[in-house]
Order: sequence, then structure tokens, then C-alpha cells
Amino acid sequence: MSVEVRVAAACAQRVDDRTLRQAVLDALRPAIPFDAHVWMLTDPVTAVGCSPHAEIPSFDGLTSTIRLKYLCSRNRWTSLRGGQVVSLSSGPAADAGDRSWREFLLRQYEIADVASVAFHDEQGCWGFLDLWRRDGSFTVAELNGLSHALEPLTAALRRAQVAAFAAPSVEDTGTSDPVVLLLAPDLEVRQQTPAADAYLRALLPTEDDRSPVPSAAYNVAAQLLAVEAGIDDHPPLSRVWLRPGRLVTLRAARLEGDGDAERNDIAVTIERCAPEERLALFCRVHALSARESDVLRCLAEGDDTRSVAGRLFLSEYTVQDHLKSVFDKAGVRSRRALLARAAG
Repeated sequence: MSVEVRVAAACAQRVDDRTLRQAVLDALRPAIPFDAHVWMLTDPVTAVGCSPHAEIPSFDGLTSTIRLKYLCSRNRWTSLRGGQVVSLSSGPAADAGDRSWREFLLRQYEIADVASVAFHDEQGCWGFLDLWRRDGSFTVAELNGLSHALEPLTAALRRAQVAAFAAPSVEDTGTSDPVVLLLAPDLEVRQQTPAADAYLRALLPTEDDRSPVPSAAYNVAAQLLAVEAGIDDHPPLSRVWLRPGRLVTLRAARLEGDGDAERNDIAVTIERCAPEERLALFCRVHALSARESDVLRCLAEGDDTRSVAGRLFLSEYTVQDHLKSVFDKAGVRSRRALLARAAG
């Protein structure tokens, strides 16, 4: 059975994104052997990582792993397009960042090669996958097999986000205290507010007797480093599901201080996603057209059909046609149900 068929069968399952990723990895391993992996979901607009599924030899060098990955340029997920799959061994390192990444993997984990792929469609970047191999390099045939599985995988990842919007909301009984983590320039956590622990455990489920890994915070902070280094220009921001019905936004910013700015600490905040940000993500996840998105935004602001028609210079019949299309894409039958999902 080909890689494409195996992956398509895994993608046909209607499951959450974590179960989906595990099923796909199980389907890939017989045809494309790998020793470790990192599969990160990303904010589709900023392409910043927000939800990891990873199995690596050791988490001792996790902050360095993330920091150096974001400072790469040649095999960076933001530069992979059109079904492109690359590996570390397929060409020379482009710059110091790529060389540092390659040398770190070999020294820290004894990893000889990494196959990298990103999941892009017209709506944005939904994640990236790195397969790690200790012995030998990934072959051209293996990379091609992974490339052929890209289209169904990308569609399945976006469907998983659709399901997140459709999931019944869990009543929010958590604290409204500010959630802030203070990271050192090397991304190690210096301090955090008391509410941070519960948020981090929700973002990446962790056993009660272990400290949660602030992976999402590391990723937005690493993106800040990439912006400062001129590697990528997306803002250091990502939106991720904290729990059903609760979408949060993570942001990173450098603190002010004396001397070299790069030696100053980094603040990462976690806050409830603003209604307009949630609505924009809903439109992207459901692949709404520009006009359909305009109609939905008007509804969210309290407009009725006539008001929407007037604001957008459309006939009321056209507004109704756009709404019918939005209902079909969102899988709802009423404006109330639509707004409940889109606005939360």
C-alpha cells in the first residue's frame, strides 16, 4: 500500500488534531522510517507554532531546539510551498543559522537528517512536520512519497480546526488574572504569574506531578528572535484552543532595558482571543470568501439582512445567497448557531 493511500485512510477519520497526527505518523513510519519527530500546528496567518505533537530523544535541549529551528532560513516551513519536501542532506546549509541547526541536531541528539514539510493552502499555513533520522539520509523516493500525501493532510488539518469551532463550549470558570511568562534571551523561563501553570497544562496536557512545558510560549518568543534576526517578518503571535470554546492569543515582546536589546528578557502574554480575531480565524478556517466574510462581520455587529445589504451595496437576495453559502460551509442552519460558533 502506498504512502498516499495510507495517509488518505488516516485523514478520512473524523478525529481531533492530536489523534489525527498520531494516526498519520503510524501510517508514514512503515514506508518512511524515522526515529523522532516534531509536528507543530501553526496559526494560519502568522505561521507561528502553537500546538506540538513531538517525540524526540531528550527534552534537555528543548529551548535551544526551538530557538535554532526558528532561526533557520533554508528549510524553514514558511518558505516551503507547492508540495515541496526537503531534507537537511539534500543540499548545503545556506547560512550560519542553518549550519547551527544541523550541528546542534547531530551533537545533541545524534540526528543525521531531517525531512521537512509544511501544510499550506489558500487560507494559510496549518502546521509543519519534521521527521528525524539517526542513520543515513532520506531518499528522493521517500521525500516524493511524503510530498504526494500533502494535499489530503493539509485539508484534514484544517478540518480539525473546523471541528474545534463546532465543539460544545466548556463553561469558563477559570481565573481572570493576567497570564505572563518572563523568558530569558535563551528562552528559559525566569518567572511566571500564578495563573500561568493552569493555562500551560491546558495547552499541553501534563501529568500532575510534572511541571508543564511552555511550548507555545517558547514558539512565539522564538518567532520574535526570528523577526529581530531578519529571518521572517510574521508577528510573534499565535492563536490556539485552550479548551473547547476557549481560544487564546499568545504574544511575545522584548522588554526595554539598558544596553544591547537582545540581552533583555522577553515577555509572553496569554489572553482570551479578541472577538474580531476569533471571527477572522473562523472565516479562514471555513474558507469563506471575502464577501462571505464581510457579511458575517456585519451580522456579528448586529446588522439584519437589510442593514447588511445597505452597508455592502448588495441586494437583500444576494445577502441571503451569501448567508446560505456560509451556513453550508459552517454546518449550521441558523444565524444564532452561526454567531455562537464564530463569536463564541
